[in-house]
Amino acid sequence: MPIVDKSVLEIYLEKQHKPKWWNCVVKGAPTIDTTRLQPESSKLSDLDPEARTMVEKMMFDQQQKMRGLPTTDELRKLEALNKFQQQHPELDVGTHAIL
Repeated sequence: MPIVDKSVLEIYLEKQHKPKWWNCVVKGAPTIDTTRLQPESSKLSDLDPEARTMVEKMMFDQQQKMRGLPTTDELRKLEALNKFQQQHPELDVGTHAIL
């Protein structure tokens, strides 16, 4: 909490539920109608690397589902199953249980 000058104190508040809008900063303060807010659209490049990776994965998975194709997690399972089958060709393991 840096003191900007002798009359101003800056406090940084981090929201626990980031997608949810606050209708006031402090309980008991005047509230605003958050349903009327129009958030600015953001670009993937505005996100930190971890958030960007997560959003890109979600977008990819959504596109895959729309196309009837496996999602990231399903592709990982299939890859693990294929690797297992290569190591154990004597076993007949079906993919229908994985997806």
